[in-house]
Amino acid sequence: QVQLIESGGGLVQAGGSLRLSCAASGRTFSNYAMMGWFRQAPGKEREFVAAIRWSAYSTYYADSVKGRFTISRDNSKNTVYLQMNSLKPEDAAVYYCAAAINRSGTYYYSKIFGYDYWGQGTQVTVSS
Repeated sequence: QVQLIESGGGLVQAGGSLRLSCAASGRTFSNYAMMGWFRQAPGKEREFVAAIRWSAYSTYYADSVKGRFTISRDNSKNTVYLQMNSLKPEDAAVYYCAAAINRSGTYYYSKIFGYDYWGQGTQVTVSS
């Protein structure tokens, strides 16, 4: 059974940093062609944050986090990371890790339907 377990969330002051981790189990990590992070704030829809291909040569970011967040993956540890710097109050949300398995065709990395598995989420709170 595939499991994605996020960690690293917490409370941080505006301008601070956090690093989120997502540990994957139940499937060979290299079978995940794309790993992504999404977030959902209260009363808002879940939105794309960042994604990374298995090769790690391609990364993608939402405009709102570009230049502040960095996504990376360590295939030897079956883990994907999201380094978040210069956090703003509007970054506060539950952050979800997602995985898309290998498939042919287009990877809709910024779309919820583009992913096959989801974690339970980790809360990020940013105080002003």
